[in-house]
Amino acid sequence: MDEDDLNRIDKVTASTEGVKNRSQFIRQAVRDYLARIEKTAEEEREREIFRRNRHRLHQQALALIKEQAKP
Repeated sequence: MDEDDLNRIDKVTASTEGVKNRSQFIRQAVRDYLARIEKTAEEEREREIFRRNRHRLHQQALALIKEQAKP
């Protein structure tokens, strides 16, 4: 890592409660980044499932609305 980034991390670490040192900051940053990547991948998988099944889901929704509209 370059010196500028390390200085920025040190500055944030010094002013952030609960962050003890540079290593802890970097570990948490990596965890957060990985979690964000994993969440994005999961959301994309879910979007693809909805795309593949949109016609069937639409038909099911219409049938449900029709059923609920009965007196």
